[in-house]
Amino acid sequence: MSLKNKNILLGIGGGIAAYKSADLVRRLKERGAQVRVVMTQSAMEFIAPLTLQALSGHPVASDLLDPAAEAAMGHIELARWADLFVIAPATANIIARMQAGMADELLTTCALATAAPVVICPAMNQQMYQHAATQHNLQSLQSRGTHIWGPDSGSQACGEVGPGRMLEPLDIAKRCEGFFAEKLLAGQKLLLTAGPTREAIDPVRYISNHSSGKMGFALAQKAAEMGAEVTLVAGPVNLPTPAGVRRINVQSAQQMLDAVMQAVAEQDIFIACAAVADYRIAQVAEAKIKKSAETMQLALVRNPDILATVAALQHKPFTVGFAAETHDVEHYATDKLQRKKLDMIAANDVSIAGQGFNADSNALKVIWPNGSQDLPATDKHTLAGQLLGLIAQVK
Repeated sequence: MSLKNKNILLGIGGGIAAYKSADLVRRLKERGAQVRVVMTQSAMEFIAPLTLQALSGHPVASDLLDPAAEAAMGHIELARWADLFVIAPATANIIARMQAGMADELLTTCALATAAPVVICPAMNQQMYQHAATQHNLQSLQSRGTHIWGPDSGSQACGEVGPGRMLEPLDIAKRCEGFFAEKLLAGQKLLLTAGPTREAIDPVRYISNHSSGKMGFALAQKAAEMGAEVTLVAGPVNLPTPAGVRRINVQSAQQMLDAVMQAVAEQDIFIACAAVADYRIAQVAEAKIKKSAETMQLALVRNPDILATVAALQHKPFTVGFAAETHDVEHYATDKLQRKKLDMIAANDVSIAGQGFNADSNALKVIWPNGSQDLPATDKHTLAGQLLGLIAQVK
């Protein structure tokens, strides 16, 4: 009963994913939470309030000024009651109205009136999600402290494929559990790198890799939820900054090293999650290289090793590396741990379809000098919590 005595207010927007909200209520209730539901008028076109009332054990609220509510101010009652306000699904319309601070119906009014943390789980057509207006609204909300969970990517009800699927109810319930988990990293300063680096060839071309940054950003978000003061040095990725996280954007490996070395002295933990390019172009062309000969050779030189540089510091933080391998994962990870004098390494097999680069899930083999543990395949947010829990235990 990990959510026992926790009051979770569930806001349901008017999208096809509203049908999943019934299962979400059930998942939260079975973990001990008290759940109350507030719906938009359009949400009631997708799922009946009676269904959610039966599952939650409470009347469903939908009217901004309800004569049956205490002093006819249901939004104040619900806002004060909640320990956590989760909006799932959060449609493009709801997100836009929240960003503008509108209070034109009960759900958005509760979002303004509550002192509880607010979580939105986006759910919409992939093109709507990727539209510049929606991305701007999400980034604005996140900068103001709103937590954003998801979305997933895949087949959608409209027949299209892409990002915009609401997270599954079990995933959301697990994240609610993690939100109230013990703050294992309270008082700790954590620095991490995430995403790829880009090494310029000329003004329009570069060398890079397939890293999406999702694992690193999940670690940053989870570490902040666990009480750490987090600094995230991010390569070029299209991901919103997790709430409460300080973000430094870089492009190249040298820029990433410079940013890390400026911040590392005061850190307690350093996690090198970025997929840093091993090599860069020896001489970057000042102008675009024109296509002429049938072949072209590029001279490469080694990039600085950020992880080894931090691990070699006299007063280094607890240093954790990542090893993305395609075979002999444990062998190469153990060698890297010992050779670079790391405190811990998290290895993953990127040759397995559906995990690692550009995927929403992953599995890790975590190794430290006196032990190891397998973390089975799961979503990256859950996996981040498991890895950070190990770090807190071993550190």
